[in-house]
Amino acid sequence: MFNPTDWIRLIMAALVILPIVTVIRESGYYLIATLLRGKNKHLIIGSGPTLFTIPTIEVRRYFFMFSWMEYDELKPRNRFWHGLIYAAPIITTGLFAFSVNSLVLNEVLSPNIFWTTFIFYCFYYMLFDLIPVYLPDGQPTNGRAIFDLIWHGERSDYKKARLEREAQEKEENTNEEEGDRSNTEAQEETKENRDRDDEERGDHTNPESSQEKKQSNDEENKQRSYTDAQEETKDNRDRDDKERGDHTKFN
Repeated sequence: MFNPTDWIRLIMAALVILPIVTVIRESGYYLIATLLRGKNKHLIIGSGPTLFTIPTIEVRRYFFMFSWMEYDELKPRNRFWHGLIYAAPIITTGLFAFSVNSLVLNEVLSPNIFWTTFIFYCFYYMLFDLIPVYLPDGQPTNGRAIFDLIWHGERSDYKKARLEREAQEKEENTNEEEGDRSNTEAQEETKENRDRDDEERGDHTNPESSQEKKQSNDEENKQRSYTDAQEETKDNRDRDDKERGDHTKFN
């Protein structure tokens, strides 16, 4: 259960100790960026509307929320210096934590609520920075950034961009393959349907040829039937002539 002392510790931690530890952590970035000749350095403490600004430092109304450091690209571009910029906040919070802890252990500083809470949050930030993971927004912790430099030989932002590019290329290739396969299947189906229709229709795939053939058959049948009638009439006439003899003429 919370007692009055715990409430005092909570308020002191939120409004005093956390902002101090956050500034110590961000000052590591600030120091290394200065050493590496980074331009346009800007240390922002807190969030919300701006309370006041001094050169390269801006303090906002909700100073106890969080802070961050902005700077342009550093001059040295090799892995060592980029690894140093990632390790800077870990080093600064670690130095303060071990230094204050040593002073308390040697009774230079009294082990009161303020210093014990201060040491706790310094170690908390240092441990959080050391965990080599990607955060939910895709950004790496400093420990992860250092790991990518050592293990993969590239910065985390480059690695992330490369993986996104490879995933996009893979997706595009997959879509193209699926499109080609679907087109081929459609073409095969069309060909099969055409062959089946040709087989069912025989030679009726060409209406003009079929119509011409039909007209030719009709004319042939008509001509053949007309010739048969003539032949029958001729036969009848010849038979009648034979029976009548010379009686076909009456005069």
